[in-house]
Amino acid sequence: MVGGSGVIVNLTVVYICKKFAEVVFALNEREVFLPLLGTDFNIRWYNVFTVVAFVIANIWNYQLNRSWTFKGVSSVGWIRGLVPFMITGIGALVVSQIVLVLLMNPGSPIALSESVFDDSTGLRTKFYWASALSILVSMPVNFVINKFWTFRKSPKGSRVVLDSPIS
Repeated sequence: MVGGSGVIVNLTVVYICKKFAEVVFALNEREVFLPLLGTDFNIRWYNVFTVVAFVIANIWNYQLNRSWTFKGVSSVGWIRGLVPFMITGIGALVVSQIVLVLLMNPGSPIALSESVFDDSTGLRTKFYWASALSILVSMPVNFVINKFWTFRKSPKGSRVVLDSPIS
């Protein structure tokens, strides 16, 4: 349930970013945001939009996981727990970005077909489908790492008791 709601949040933010960029700045998500110096590669606006969506969806997922999925497991403060959650999420973000670029790049062997995903309607928008598929690929990685690191149970008897020194 948490993961599903996170997907909805992520895709909603992707949609809002895309529409905002189109209306306010007349930007297309495929335009270059930043060329990688000395290479033929670029960071595109769709990469930026999905990073923004990742941050918002990960904060959403962290709070829901903390409240529901792993309730009572973690006794650390909110920010202290968010840091490893976000660091773990960065691994999933990297996987997601790789899949996204492979699906969006017309020269990729797994690129989404331009004849099917021609951006003529919302349901035929290549960026939306590539975003959804990249999330689906990276979600299991994110969950497993969070289960075994971010929300791991503290071992019993791990407390350190400080006594006064024996004289």
